[in-house]
Amino acid sequence: MSGIYIHIPFCKQACNYCDFHFSTSMKKKEDMVLAIAKEIAMRKNELEFPDSARNENQIETIYFGGGTPSVLTNDEINFLISEVYKNYNVVENPEITLEANPDDLSAERIFELSKSPINRLSIGIQSFFEDDLKMMNRAHNSVEAKKCLEEATKYFDNISLDLIYGVPGMSNEKWKHNIETALSFGIPHISSYALTVEPKTALSKLIQTGKVAKPNDEVASAHFMILVETLEANGFIHYELSNFGKENYFSKNNSAYWLGKKYIGVGPSAHSYDGVSRSWNISNNSLYLKSIQDNQLPNEIEVLSVSDRYNEYIMTGLRTIWGVSLDRIENEFGTDYLVYLKKQAEKFLSDELVYIENNILRPTAKGKFLTDGIASDLFYLNSD
Repeated sequence: MSGIYIHIPFCKQACNYCDFHFSTSMKKKEDMVLAIAKEIAMRKNELEFPDSARNENQIETIYFGGGTPSVLTNDEINFLISEVYKNYNVVENPEITLEANPDDLSAERIFELSKSPINRLSIGIQSFFEDDLKMMNRAHNSVEAKKCLEEATKYFDNISLDLIYGVPGMSNEKWKHNIETALSFGIPHISSYALTVEPKTALSKLIQTGKVAKPNDEVASAHFMILVETLEANGFIHYELSNFGKENYFSKNNSAYWLGKKYIGVGPSAHSYDGVSRSWNISNNSLYLKSIQDNQLPNEIEVLSVSDRYNEYIMTGLRTIWGVSLDRIENEFGTDYLVYLKKQAEKFLSDELVYIENNILRPTAKGKFLTDGIASDLFYLNSD
């Protein structure tokens, strides 16, 4: 199975912490929708496989990310979905996700979306507190956050929401209140990330000028442990470092990334993966539009070495409940890689940050918050 990711590069306003590709000018929105539709058609043969692997070219997920995809009209969303159906073999009941902000989700809009092919909403709540939202420069307020969830749960069963922890000035009690508020709406999936300071963002400048305090790693770690403990006590499965879902509500789109499945990313800055190489589109709306108009794909391609693929598997495997299979390491990458992995993992095993069970390497509860750092020490640095 494969997936299609559609990057919508527009936002009403820039969040202070965000370094994703987007524009706050909507002037080229209609042209962009047409260009993305054209790219969808231009790339329809990328998932061609021999008859023995016919199921692999079926599209199981369609994901609208960004940016803020909910700035599109319902007609524009439906048009792009129809272009996917027109050019690809889509399974009978695909997961079709729309990332949306609360300020775009009026009661009327939610009802309209419920009548569309969209069957999963990913809502960017981030916090239920007004001061946090203002510091982040979010386009919605706390009242809109709660109201949109009240309405969305009337029409959608499959809903995910985002929360950010490690926010400067956020106490453990305040963080617990955010989690409890999310749980009060019966949401079956929560994605939660530590506030990170990316270069060249407004947040970085605010911290440099002393207007906002720098995020504290110890606070973020404490928030993470509260998050895991609270959600697991409420029946959520911690299936990826930043993702928690009730049974049967894992994100199929994101799980495919972590499990190394193929996907096509369309739109400016979107990434794609075909099992042996990665490609990424140019992060410039004007140049993207010009390239598509000239019938040229505006992307760069990198063929992955064995070491690249090993490192990616280590990174994604450690972050998920599926872990890193030592059998797969040996079979897919060779004995040298297995020996290297075991050697590098020794110190983490002795520190009880990882463990091996049924030949699967996984982080312990203590090691979960440290998985990215652990993974980097397990990477194979020699080039092929």
